[in-house]
Amino acid sequence: MQVASRLQHTQEYYFSQKMREIAALNQSGEPVINLGIGSPDLPPHPHVVAALTEAAQRPDAHAYQSYQGVPALRQAMADWYQRQYGVTLDPATEILPLLGSKEGIMHISMTFLEAGDEVLLPNPGYPAYRAAARLSGATPRDYDLTAETNWLPDLEALARQDLRWVKIMWVNYPHMPTGTPPPPGFFERLVAFAGAHDILLVHDNPYSFILNEQPAQSLLATPGAREVVLELNSLSKSHNLAGWRVGLLAGRADLLQEVLRFKSNLDSGMFLPVQLAAVAALGLDDSWQHELNAQYAVRRELVLELLAQLGCHPAPGQVGLFVWAAVPPAYADGYGLSDALLHQARVFLTPGGIFGSNGNGYIRVSLCQPPDILRAALARVQEAREKLTV
Repeated sequence: MQVASRLQHTQEYYFSQKMREIAALNQSGEPVINLGIGSPDLPPHPHVVAALTEAAQRPDAHAYQSYQGVPALRQAMADWYQRQYGVTLDPATEILPLLGSKEGIMHISMTFLEAGDEVLLPNPGYPAYRAAARLSGATPRDYDLTAETNWLPDLEALARQDLRWVKIMWVNYPHMPTGTPPPPGFFERLVAFAGAHDILLVHDNPYSFILNEQPAQSLLATPGAREVVLELNSLSKSHNLAGWRVGLLAGRADLLQEVLRFKSNLDSGMFLPVQLAAVAALGLDDSWQHELNAQYAVRRELVLELLAQLGCHPAPGQVGLFVWAAVPPAYADGYGLSDALLHQARVFLTPGGIFGSNGNGYIRVSLCQPPDILRAALARVQEAREKLTV
């Protein structure tokens, strides 16, 4: 049996492969400390869990649900956008709840892209953007992000290229994996660029609340954005609901209706108790985020100490759930350092090259482990330093 040609250039997700290797190592000795994946280890707020439990007792909770989510959830999402981002959205037409924002990447790609279209992708950037583009039949086209440009695209250089076949440009700020926040005026320049070249900007925005000292920003708040922008958001990181799969797509009603046309053929709606628990999560006051960030701040200091032991150099001003750092010159790239740590210290860090060629000289460290585990990882690194080429 031959697989479909659409899978020809699509590999298994890196972390899916790596977790099998780590599982095998765990069977052969001391368990690996995994600092690779950004899956929050902290629980949701107790009120959110209570809302889920209470709703699960309802006799009407277990049926198929609307593809658009219940009105209470869409209203809660609209209220959240108004309160946190200053963006007014019509909950009936300008918000589409998703089973996590990752599915939205595929929905958008399959709705708007086909063979002959081109997609601008950040390098480095989230690998799912490329996979979705290829599966849609479109042609991925990288735009460079580098330390020299502070991990921002050179829009002037892009504008000098032939963009006639470009239909979508993926952007993601605060940026993953580098943690770069959007500087003043950048969103305005992005919107002007997209408008001038008839490109749909899709902003993937799950990290705006994590360790961000500036007010959270939505690209939809930018003047003129409504005409050219769709925005994905998620409760996975901001509310510790990664496994619950709650995300949203916001933007123009006509574009969301087309995405819904595709989505409605793939799923049968979100479990009602999860929707009602998400309403509770979105209604939490700012103290929740302050408490969460206080814990991540402690973790970040330990990660910075670990990176210093390795001779890695993180750029200042990063936000989000990870720390991005340049590897020391003794290693050819992040893969070399990652593999050395995995096999000599039983600590796994993500090589930056999985996010694109511009990430080859970097590693990414997750903050999704408690302080005692991070201290254990630091002790292992210190113990293994004589073996490591640092």
